[in-house]
Amino acid sequence: MDFLNGLNPQQKKAVTTTEGPLLILAGAGSGKTRVLTHRIAYLIQEKGIHSGSILAITFTNKAAGEMKERVFGLLGEQNHPVWVSTFHSACVRFLRHDIEKIGYNKNFVIYDSADQLVVVKDCLKELNINEKNFSPKKVLGMIGRAKDNLQSPEEFIASAEDSFYAEQIGRVYRLYRKKLKSNNALDFDDLILKALDLFNGYPEVLSFYQNKFRYILVDEYQDTNTPQYRLVHLLSQSHRNLCVVGDDDQSIYKFRGANIANILDFEVDYPEATVIKLEQNYRSTKNILDAANCVIANNSRRKAKKLWTKEMEGYRIRCRQAATERQEAEFVVCEAMRLCADEGRKLSDVAVLYRTNAQSRVLEEAFITRAVPYKVVGSLGFYQRKEIKDVLAYLRVILNPADDISLKRIINQPRRGIGDKTIEILEQYASRLEISLFEALTGAVEQGYIATGPARRVKEFSDMMKDLIGIRDKHSVVAFISEVLDKTGYVKALEQEDTIESRGRIENIKELVSAAVGFEESHEGESTLLEFLERVALVSETDNLDEGEGVTLMTLHSAKGLEFPVVFVTGMEDGVFPLSRAIDEPEELEEERRLCYVGMTRAKEVLYLTRAELRTLYGQTHENPPSKFLREVPEYLMEVIGSVPDNRKRARARKPGGDSAGGYRPGSRIQHRIWGMGTVIKAEDKGDDTEITIAFPGRGVKKMPASEASLKALR
Repeated sequence: MDFLNGLNPQQKKAVTTTEGPLLILAGAGSGKTRVLTHRIAYLIQEKGIHSGSILAITFTNKAAGEMKERVFGLLGEQNHPVWVSTFHSACVRFLRHDIEKIGYNKNFVIYDSADQLVVVKDCLKELNINEKNFSPKKVLGMIGRAKDNLQSPEEFIASAEDSFYAEQIGRVYRLYRKKLKSNNALDFDDLILKALDLFNGYPEVLSFYQNKFRYILVDEYQDTNTPQYRLVHLLSQSHRNLCVVGDDDQSIYKFRGANIANILDFEVDYPEATVIKLEQNYRSTKNILDAANCVIANNSRRKAKKLWTKEMEGYRIRCRQAATERQEAEFVVCEAMRLCADEGRKLSDVAVLYRTNAQSRVLEEAFITRAVPYKVVGSLGFYQRKEIKDVLAYLRVILNPADDISLKRIINQPRRGIGDKTIEILEQYASRLEISLFEALTGAVEQGYIATGPARRVKEFSDMMKDLIGIRDKHSVVAFISEVLDKTGYVKALEQEDTIESRGRIENIKELVSAAVGFEESHEGESTLLEFLERVALVSETDNLDEGEGVTLMTLHSAKGLEFPVVFVTGMEDGVFPLSRAIDEPEELEEERRLCYVGMTRAKEVLYLTRAELRTLYGQTHENPPSKFLREVPEYLMEVIGSVPDNRKRARARKPGGDSAGGYRPGSRIQHRIWGMGTVIKAEDKGDDTEITIAFPGRGVKKMPASEASLKALR
């Protein structure tokens, strides 16, 4: 069989350049998987290389499985036991054979993230370190980062600026490592680290695998971290037939430990390396590629390359500037419907991308309002996320204390020491007396049904909920949600956890406050908590919409590796995309730009870039300038669809708290010299001054002119 049929000249060169180090810079949509599989087949069939001498590494089990199938499809029914696996799977095989050399038993177990968390909690308890100050998830994350940097506990402590905090983390790290060893267990990071220990400590083992694997191929090389890089470097030293495939322009996982320097410095590690660029794109039209090329060209830390295609020019990039995020979402939905009605598209042809999960809420509501099916990929729908369901459960119990289901959900969220056994006793008490679980809280405590410790915690929870019920009707919906978040300590617990996951949950909760702000603005007359929960219930009933045909909603990170005929990249504003924290940080900004490049190159035929002039996100309204990335697309490649409506000023007036309202935004937190911390409910221009309406916990709602108020804005 001729394995070169159908390959372009650069792909053929990549397949047939088999000897020595090879860097294949595979641009988006350039057929890299085709090259990898044909290269393996070529080595076996045409070069006569034994299949057991080839090691191909990719990042996911799914990708490894697909690669195996395609190789077998090229080679026929013969049995060719090629090592096609993930980094972790390969290391498990190495360790099962020789781990006894480094003091472990061959029947070691592998701990997942839940197991790791249990071990960390045990370590904190044993070291008498308070979980409130050292969140187990944050500690585990810091241990993971130390391992990514190949740091021992002692090296971690020495490299940290905060010596006391780092010392405590180092102590936990040291004990964590000891406990895993005593349990004959490894976590996922250890699989690679212990393989490195094995190879570094026992040269004869390393030599065996170096001689065994004459040809090594690594996919998605731009996503490798430092331990993975070291592993590949060690294995390839004997024959140096290392082929790495990747695209530095699609390196978007720094937050997971990916080190872009691995691919950028390949020629430093291997001066004799051949570099082949796959620049012919088989996915997108010329205009889409030209626009993406113009954006990514602004990055200085990259390998020069330029995607091109034999396809037609296609449509220009369609740009839409809306007045608000709701109008942006409405445009996306209506345009998706128009594409189906006028151009014969299917809803599944359309993908809507956004920078952060919190942005999906407004989009989801717009799709639901229009009854257009959609599915959220890579995460739950906004109202299905745990933190949102928890906060809504608090509100439901406060509105309806007889709601036992919601009460059970939140009685120990955040954790307050009310365990399953206590809840079971409360349920039995309520059932026997035929009363609600909420009513049982007081009775079971007073009647002595619960032990002293749990009883005190149940009473504290009951008193807190009664206090919230008592002030329910004294505040606006926005102010009351802020009260609930304050008094329950829900956000505070997430802040103490201080992980990437917990920060995302806090952003989602702030976005729920945005939903309440939008509800109050659109509501005629005085709004109530009942009406807000009714609206949420109608909007969040999305289970039936997630099935079958529908528009795909996902973050830009989740979109990597996918393609769609039509793509909307939304939120193209400085502060949203790129994120505000990246704007003044060159390395962060370049990664954001790579993320934009990934989003743009998902589109095959039609690409929309949309933005809003005013956006309420995380409970605050901002007027953001157009994204830097939007400004980097040449005008001749763009087609502006519509413009900001004439009612822009009216929209701004309906959104008090923008620049015209003195910078005080609904949902934002402020500090008053006398009344303490409060939540802004409303801010209105009054000629030369701004009148601010603020809810102060325990002090009520107060109106005051900004010029006379002793206020300090809090972030």
